[in-house]
Amino acid sequence: MSRWLITGASGMLATELLGLLRAEGEQVAAFGRSDLDLRDGQAVRDLVAEHRPDIVVNCAAWTAVDDAETRENEALAVNGHGVRVLAEACERLGALMVQPSTDYVFDGTALEPYREDAPTSPINAYGRTKLAGEHAVLEVLPHTGYVVRTAWLYGAAGKNFVRTIAGLEKTRPTLDVVNDQLGQPTWTGDLAAWIVELARAAPAPGVYHTTNSGQGSWYDFAREIFTLVGADPGRIKPVSSKEFTRPAPRPAYSVLGHDRWSRAGLPPMRDWREALRESNALV
Repeated sequence: MSRWLITGASGMLATELLGLLRAEGEQVAAFGRSDLDLRDGQAVRDLVAEHRPDIVVNCAAWTAVDDAETRENEALAVNGHGVRVLAEACERLGALMVQPSTDYVFDGTALEPYREDAPTSPINAYGRTKLAGEHAVLEVLPHTGYVVRTAWLYGAAGKNFVRTIAGLEKTRPTLDVVNDQLGQPTWTGDLAAWIVELARAAPAPGVYHTTNSGQGSWYDFAREIFTLVGADPGRIKPVSSKEFTRPAPRPAYSVLGHDRWSRAGLPPMRDWREALRESNALV
C-alpha cells in the first residue's frame, strides 16, 4: 500500500481521485486551498515532510484562464513557482510526483494530434504558467516526475461544460455553441483511474497525454449532452469562435496523441462519447 498526498482536494479531478483511492483502501492525505497554499513554500515543504508520501498528485492550480491574462504573475506563482517547490520537496523525499497539465501549452495550429514531444508554444498566459510547471517537474524530478496533459475536463464536482449545457437546456429554446475548436472532452473519472494506473506502473518518466480518445468540437459535445438528457440536439446551433470574444485566446486544435501510453504497454483512454454516456456528470 502506498501513501498518497493529493493537493487541490476540492476540485473535480481530486474529488474523483480521492473517491477511487479510498475505495481501494489506500492511505490518502488530501488538502484543499484553505489547507495548503502553493505560494507558501515553507508550508509546502513542511506538509510533505510531515506526511512523507510515496506519491504526490498536484491537483492544485490557478485555473481561471481569462483572469490569468491580466494576472499572469499571480497565476505563475501557483502554476509555476509553487509546483517547483512541491517538486523539490518530493525530490528530497524520493517521492513520485504527478503534475496535471493542459492542451493549452500548444498553439492549436496542428493538423494532426499533438505528440508528447511536439514543440510547445502557448498562446495565452494560463498556458505559459502551466508550461512553467511542466518544466519544473521534469527538471527537478527527471526520474520520478510525470506530467499528465489533459483537456476539456468535466465531472460530477464543480462547474464544467456538461453541467452548464444541461442546465441551459431547461431554460433556452436554442443554444449557440462554437464549432471551430476541436478537442477531446475528458471525464475526470477516467482521468483519475489512468493517473492511478500510471503512478502504480511507474513507466518511463516524462510527459503523457491523458485524454479520452477521438475528437469533437464544443458543438459536437453539446449535441451529445442534449441527446443524453433526452433533448433535441437540433436546438444546438453552430457558430464561430469569433462570435464569443474572450480575454484569453484558445487553441483552435487541441487534439492530443497518446503514443507514450502505447510505448509503456498501457492502454489509451476510451472514446469520449462512450465516457460521457457512462460518466456521473449528468446524474
